[in-house]
Amino acid sequence: MKSIFTPETHQEVLNRIKNLNENSQPSWGKMTVGQMANHCQPPLNVMLQKQDYGLKPNWLVKTFFKKSMYNDKPWRKNMPTPKRFQVTEQKDFNVEKEELVNLLEELHNHKDKTNWQPHPVFGEFTKNQWGQMQYKHLNHHLSQFGV
Repeated sequence: MKSIFTPETHQEVLNRIKNLNENSQPSWGKMTVGQMANHCQPPLNVMLQKQDYGLKPNWLVKTFFKKSMYNDKPWRKNMPTPKRFQVTEQKDFNVEKEELVNLLEELHNHKDKTNWQPHPVFGEFTKNQWGQMQYKHLNHHLSQFGV
């Protein structure tokens, strides 16, 4: 699994985001491209400790879902989104795209950091697992929009 921390993967993700526009349509799901760009921000904010979104440890999720966050198996299309991360209101794509790129740049500036705080739900991740998890989520949604 690729990691958002490698320069090549970081640049790949940025290039894919730049290939999106306000008219990009999803191959599956209900989100608009602006909603998707907004939806991709919370995991980055959690990792950067900017916001915890009221997340709490959940042993069931941790036990049965944690490894799927960073393994090589792609997530299935139309996988349910936890309610707190569903985006139903309209979002300005250009604003959300800029914020997503800014968060990715900020995260990439921490690429040499080795000691990350535990995830509020899943607990400890290695730096590599954090990087893989972020890539996997972004890849899932960028693929959803054909880039």
